[in-house]
Amino acid sequence: MGERIETDVCVIGAGSGGLSFAAGAVQMGADVVLLEKGEMGGDCLNYGCVPSKALIAAGHAAHAVRSAKRFGIEAAEPTIDHEKVHAHVKGVIADIAPHDSQERFEELGVRVIREHGRFSGPRTVMAGDFEIFAKRIIISTGSAPAVPPIPGLDTVSFFTNETIFDHAEPIEHLLVIGGGPIGLELAQAHRRLGAKVTVIEGLKALGNDDPDVAVVVKDRLAAEGVDIHEETMVKSISGGAGAMVVEAEHDGAALNFEGSHLLLAVGRTPNIGDLNLEAAGIESGRGGIPVNARMQTSSKRVFAIGDAAEGYKFTHIAGYQAGIAIRNILFRLPTKSDYTAVPWVTYTSPELAQIGLTEAAARQQFGDIKVLQAKFADNDRARAEAETDGLLKVITTSKGIVVGASMVGEKAGEIIQSWCLPISKKMKIKDVAGLILPYPTLGEINKRAAGSYYTPSLFSERTRKIVRFLLSLG
Repeated sequence: MGERIETDVCVIGAGSGGLSFAAGAVQMGADVVLLEKGEMGGDCLNYGCVPSKALIAAGHAAHAVRSAKRFGIEAAEPTIDHEKVHAHVKGVIADIAPHDSQERFEELGVRVIREHGRFSGPRTVMAGDFEIFAKRIIISTGSAPAVPPIPGLDTVSFFTNETIFDHAEPIEHLLVIGGGPIGLELAQAHRRLGAKVTVIEGLKALGNDDPDVAVVVKDRLAAEGVDIHEETMVKSISGGAGAMVVEAEHDGAALNFEGSHLLLAVGRTPNIGDLNLEAAGIESGRGGIPVNARMQTSSKRVFAIGDAAEGYKFTHIAGYQAGIAIRNILFRLPTKSDYTAVPWVTYTSPELAQIGLTEAAARQQFGDIKVLQAKFADNDRARAEAETDGLLKVITTSKGIVVGASMVGEKAGEIIQSWCLPISKKMKIKDVAGLILPYPTLGEINKRAAGSYYTPSLFSERTRKIVRFLLSLG
């Protein structure tokens, strides 16, 4: 006979969303049970954000050596020790892991059970020999890499983001299926670490981003030797270790791509299939569990956050949604999520960053908009650092309310944060144009774009006439 546990909240999944909720709720006085069969920290810590950025940093260091001559510094081709690169990636995970560990959460007062959770009723979850009865339940089971039904795929070995960071050997030629953020980030990192890289994308690479900024990233990758094939459909896969063959088609013409290793990066699939949601009366969809603005599922006592829920699939969104759920569950506040100012970053070099609406989305929603632009090539700090590829596009309504920003360039993910507050608070462009910013900084590009809103009126013939008249008064 198993143990029956009664608790305030049962959290299924110890990824970023589940951990954020559990840590906050238990420190505010709630009784919390946390279920996790796999690795504490979920995808972000173990297979996603953390290891990918560590690998990208290693690639950046190698590229910095190769490109040092632009500053008059001659350096030899860097020698890549792949074992040490692998150790760096794993070391970063190990450094962060204690923050997400079972021990830390137990010290906070959370009861952690290392078993898979599965609904047995509207308010009960089975986990191994445990039956948990909870007043409220949080589903935060995350997502897994999608594996499409490509003929021959089941006969070959391939990487996903869950396995590629365990590979410590040199890669001669990496074939990447998928030209989204994950595919291009890992493509560039491996290219900089010495591999040949071919990317095969069925639609447009970075197709969810503003095309004016996406093309800058694609051009840079091409210049570094990443071979990108867009609108190319994969038909079959064959071969073996060290000799992979991808058969594809572009515009009716057959193409064959040969490489030593294969990486699948074609999207994510929510981890909800084995939760027995039917037992709790919870509706689900292909993109995740439908939720309302309060993060409630079709069963109002059950909430879904992060990649398990329909909508955005970002770590920072999972944390945000955890906060929404805490206010609703612990304080009974009818707090609703607001995705007006959702930011995201693609960590290629140059970085691509977006917040709020793209130009196309803004035109569809508002019709009459203003598009303000500034180029990194006109920024003195970018010139000094020889990082002049990139631009910023700021989107406002006809009345100057900021609704979106798209950026590509060095440290774009850091610089674009200046637009989070204006967009979330529906501020006007004048609030940014009037700021005093330090010189020389890359962030000055924000003020330059904002100031361009007033250029047509400030330097018009009408303004000149007014100025001449006022000066004539003595």
